[in-house]
Amino acid sequence: MKHPKKYFQRTLTKDEKEVIVEGPVSSKQLSEYSFDDGLTAFRPPKKQLEAVRSIADFEEGRVIIARDGDIIIGYATFLHPDPLERWSEIKMDDLIELGAIEVADGYRGMKVGSSILEVAMEDKQMENYIVITTEYYWHWDMKSTGLSVWQYREVMEKMMGKGGLKPMSTDDPEIISHPANCLLVRIGKNVPQSSIQTFDSLRFMGRDKFWM
Repeated sequence: MKHPKKYFQRTLTKDEKEVIVEGPVSSKQLSEYSFDDGLTAFRPPKKQLEAVRSIADFEEGRVIIARDGDIIIGYATFLHPDPLERWSEIKMDDLIELGAIEVADGYRGMKVGSSILEVAMEDKQMENYIVITTEYYWHWDMKSTGLSVWQYREVMEKMMGKGGLKPMSTDDPEIISHPANCLLVRIGKNVPQSSIQTFDSLRFMGRDKFWM
């Protein structure tokens, strides 16, 4: 399966801030920018920028960024699921994972996260994919936001919904270990029924005799 990428861009403004949301961007483009010091959810900013650049180099890898000048203040990554995850037990060229999405605190309230997802889905190529993301409450920034676990879950669902991702059930042990955890999925319009059936077998591996 080929993975062509088409670039899209939009501008967000609020008060004196102007943010450009764009992508997919290349590794070369990313090398021209730096990460905001507040992007620390996964790694120190410099290390995370290196990781994000490596994702942009993959054939199917997609990186959408939000930047204030040459400072990246938000981003999302799309890539085939990690080989160690259950979502790779059956190799699917048309299954990609929204692996990370992060926005710097100082830019929250500008709808940066939802805009990143909307820009990502503007590319018609996304209609050829099943896009998944796994949300775990222990990754959520409830301390600085002051939100409860269920309030944060509601915020996450609303934001992901802007990219067309909706909750789907699964028997994945990590997800069902807490009721706030969830699997969110977007099935593109051009995804064949055979891929949907294969994906369903991944969602419910415990119920399929093939996996016993």
